[in-house]
Amino acid sequence: METTSGRNSIDARLPAGRTATLGLQHVLVMYAGAVTVPLIVGGALQLPPEQLAILISADLLCCGLISLLQSLGIGKWIGIRLPVMMGVSYAGIAPMIAIGLNPELGLPGLYGSIIAGGLVCLLLMPVIIRALPLFPPLVTGATLLSLGTGLLSVAITWAGGGYTVTDFGSPFYIAIAALVLLVTLLVARFAKGFFGSLSVLAGIVAGTAVAFVFGKVDFSGIGQAPMIEMVRPLQFGMPVFDVVAILTMSLIVLITMIESIGLFFSLGEILGHRITRDEFTRGLRADALGATIGGLFNTFPYTSYAQNIGLVGITGIRSRYVCAAAGVILILLGLVPKIAYAVAAIPHYVLGGAAIAMFGMVAASGVRILQSVDFRNNRHNTLILAISLGIGLIPTMSSKFFSAFPDYLTPFLHSGVLLTAFTAVVLNVIFNGFNPRDVLLGDDSTVRQPAGDEAAAALASAPRISQTS
Repeated sequence: METTSGRNSIDARLPAGRTATLGLQHVLVMYAGAVTVPLIVGGALQLPPEQLAILISADLLCCGLISLLQSLGIGKWIGIRLPVMMGVSYAGIAPMIAIGLNPELGLPGLYGSIIAGGLVCLLLMPVIIRALPLFPPLVTGATLLSLGTGLLSVAITWAGGGYTVTDFGSPFYIAIAALVLLVTLLVARFAKGFFGSLSVLAGIVAGTAVAFVFGKVDFSGIGQAPMIEMVRPLQFGMPVFDVVAILTMSLIVLITMIESIGLFFSLGEILGHRITRDEFTRGLRADALGATIGGLFNTFPYTSYAQNIGLVGITGIRSRYVCAAAGVILILLGLVPKIAYAVAAIPHYVLGGAAIAMFGMVAASGVRILQSVDFRNNRHNTLILAISLGIGLIPTMSSKFFSAFPDYLTPFLHSGVLLTAFTAVVLNVIFNGFNPRDVLLGDDSTVRQPAGDEAAAALASAPRISQTS
């Protein structure tokens, strides 16, 4: 059972200065991921610099707006009201580029499909929620372990210098990333109280300072950036709605929601909070509505960001108002380009050091959930975990493995999370059967992970991360 103090820590309102500082830490650990997708998609579509700037500003604005929707909520209809940060999903990069390059669709067709895809998933929400029993601890644990392990490849790429550098793997990049990780660990170990919760921020500041001393950080673009620039909806024209493109983006939004299901379970595990069916429904509605908002503001589908959930686990700061403060900061970054330029100047290899800890926490959350699975008496569970992980890591291990398959299968075959979840669900039903009470129990529609008394006892005895004062 969740204690009252546990819920109180989620709803706690910290002093304004602490809230803003902790919110900034959330922004810094997610910023590189948030701007990467518009940079990749905009570059592939050969957009001029001014249009690429529009994509980035709109993306930051929407990250903030949708994070506010999740952390604060609107009435009893939307928002999980937990410390969740929302960022643009990587799942749709390939199909979005394909739609944008179609001369009959272009950007209006891309944004029309994103708007409609979000609305389709919003209408299908009752069906999606009824599917939650397909995600018992074995499935969610395997999915999170696959997600965290796959994301570590991104962290390592950042730590090596990023995707575009010509001297990838430079000892300087790796040394700075190692410094960030070392400072993060030292602060987490030895700092007390509030300062201990700033371990990741301290690592990023230390890494950026050293890189600046060596002349590797360029703030020259800040002077040329305007002070304030408004983000306007439908800036690339009225949306165009194409059936095939809409179906494709509906699948992408569904993938982001499957990612969120696993991450919500992970967050509940970190918080010691038993997530209810109503909370799941509100949280997934925010995911679906986030895609529609993204399409209206010329950006992309959004999902819960794993690195920020990992940050909650590392710092022990559970207040959802910290994520709300981070949402406000992101909105300001979207409206004040000078601030955005300053944050964007942080090198990828600095963020890579922090990301190793963040993404590793996601994988560790999967391991914690798997502790409640009966591997001793049910040998099938070990087989299910082994096969689903192996298949899920195929896109990470070899990007060309599915290259000969049709393009319309790309969203499925190139998503390690979806491959793991699909394989684990199918194998679990085949070997263990389907029992709706494995996940959804009780009159209050509480969502729980373990099935059976032994599993429940194992989960109850699992270590919790304490709240930092």
